[in-house]
Amino acid sequence: MHEIEPFYSWRDDYIASEDERSPFFGMEYSEFEFDKKIYNFLLHPQWDDFGSHTLYLKVLYADYDRGYAVIELIGEWNDAIYNDVMMMKRELIDVMINAGITQFVLIGENVLNFHASDDSYYEEWFQDIEDGWIAGVNFRPHVIEEFVRNQIDYYVSFGDYLNDFPWRTLKPKQLYHHIKEHLNRRLGM
Repeated sequence: MHEIEPFYSWRDDYIASEDERSPFFGMEYSEFEFDKKIYNFLLHPQWDDFGSHTLYLKVLYADYDRGYAVIELIGEWNDAIYNDVMMMKRELIDVMINAGITQFVLIGENVLNFHASDDSYYEEWFQDIEDGWIAGVNFRPHVIEEFVRNQIDYYVSFGDYLNDFPWRTLKPKQLYHHIKEHLNRRLGM
């Protein structure tokens, strides 16, 4: 896992540690010191810690004018033991919502497992963004099944189009456009 870096091809467009509105503003990263881990597996030092023991993330892009953010995740999403969604909501999402972000693209191809608890923080997140949305892109099938089994797919949109999406071939604005168009058609907007 230590060789899996957050997607870095958009760094010419956005860097969270240089964004004054980002919770990660001013963060400094080492390329050599592996200070993060999931269980006994070291992670690449570029991932950001938001307080979870098993889930890390990277804000790949935030556009405050259009109100969207792209967040890549890695690890085990564990609401049952660590209440990861609460930590992410309090430490990152609330800050972004207060800065005007209401549309979230969550890249989940590196989320290895999901352990559910209740859906109250997903519901809160969904209510806080009013006319916004949360899209789960490229999550693994067994992870999506767990989200669906626990009815969290009411708050986070998954689907065939979003499950096998070639997002790395696009620039952030193109990705946003495709996902927004898909969700608008799906939601009848």
